[in-house]
Amino acid sequence: MQLVIPSEVEESLGVNMTQLSPTSITDALQSSTPIAEIQVQGWVRTRRDSKDFSFIELNDGSSLRNLQIIARNTLSNYPAVQRVTTGASISVTGALVASQGKGQKWELVADNIEIVGTADDSYPLQKKGHTPEFLREVAHLRPRSNLFSSIFRVRSRLAFAVHHFFQERGFVYVHTPIITGSDCEGAGELFRVSTIDLKNPPRKNGEIDFAQDFFARPTYLTVSGQLEAEAFALALSKVYTFGPTFRAENSNTSRHASEFWMIEPEMAFCDLNGNMNLAEEFVKYLIADAKKHCPDEMELFARFVDKELLSRLDFVIELPFQRTTYSDAVDLLKNSGAKFEFPIDYGLNLQSEHERWLTEKHFKCPVTVFNFPKEIKPFYMRLNDDGKTVAAMDLLVPGIGEIVGGSQREERLEMLEGNMRRHRMDPADYKWYLDLRRYGTVPHSGFGLGFERMLMFITGVPNIRDVIPFARTPGSAEF
Repeated sequence: MQLVIPSEVEESLGVNMTQLSPTSITDALQSSTPIAEIQVQGWVRTRRDSKDFSFIELNDGSSLRNLQIIARNTLSNYPAVQRVTTGASISVTGALVASQGKGQKWELVADNIEIVGTADDSYPLQKKGHTPEFLREVAHLRPRSNLFSSIFRVRSRLAFAVHHFFQERGFVYVHTPIITGSDCEGAGELFRVSTIDLKNPPRKNGEIDFAQDFFARPTYLTVSGQLEAEAFALALSKVYTFGPTFRAENSNTSRHASEFWMIEPEMAFCDLNGNMNLAEEFVKYLIADAKKHCPDEMELFARFVDKELLSRLDFVIELPFQRTTYSDAVDLLKNSGAKFEFPIDYGLNLQSEHERWLTEKHFKCPVTVFNFPKEIKPFYMRLNDDGKTVAAMDLLVPGIGEIVGGSQREERLEMLEGNMRRHRMDPADYKWYLDLRRYGTVPHSGFGLGFERMLMFITGVPNIRDVIPFARTPGSAEF
């Protein structure tokens, strides 16, 4: 659209009237010179009226910051503009000029305002603050708020950083199946996938006959893509998965969700030490990337979510990971004199309070704990020479505890079969997985990082429901 700009405005701008204009508010706010022709679209955050003009704060989701629109009373539809309310969508064309107000570099003097969509008085996101609990009830609208638009821009950036990290290191991205017949973790917390008629299921010998189901066997939503990723790592050397996983764990804590995303790299010819090196590098990389590319959002989190956030993130970036065995970690905790809610002894899982004590009180740096008792770890982890521990590792960070879990995988066929029997698994159900040990087996390892857990750590947001666009939790599958 070509605008007719008064000559006095043209002289003050000092630019060519046909200059191309940005189309997003981010571009407008980052402009280095005034622009005489610009068109932006977005949603109204606020409107306030003066005698001869109105101020409209506009946001299109591309930036945390709003663009101020100056709507003069000479606009042909000015009476309609004065009725625009928070939540309405508009399209504005005009001149980008230096702002006379504080806190902003530019503002847009509107030549034309088109009201695209109105919002009535029932619009729930008003200027006042809203609690996270309330905003979860309107999850379809909460991305329009400052906090949640920032969270989901960071989520987008972090997803890109995940791919960038692995791609520049020669990893191949593998899409592992969402529907599976395997229980990778052996915990039995699986969502069943079935087309069987629940009112009249086929039966055989009194039991449901899953041979007549769609896949002719019991199938589930995956809890991990690890087993399938191992198959590709033992052909392509270095692979990673990044996709949705599911767990039917009846937990309503702030750290658990029924649907979440996992990042799971697998590497052939790699032992536990190489695995720990990559995991530690990966965690530091993601934190540094968010700080570099999302400075406005990180500043908002530090001001309104967690005032210690930036110092804690710097703590992880700047300090090397300390490494300690599980046995030594247990001894340190038992001899610490600290009072813990959960008991600590050899053979018990470390709880968040134990992990945080190690990072925040004792080592005062991020910590990698390795060599765990075989009894508390899954079947696929490699048995160490002591016959008592497996080559497993957990990466611990301050404020949250474990953020990465991984292991060297058991590559010896006989040992893996023994592990399965000890975990009361039928090796016949995992023939394809055992084949990987029959045909050219090699040492290999990998780890899993919960994407939402990482987002919680980087943003300081304490509840996993608030870093997932539409959270799935026990008793709740809205939207």
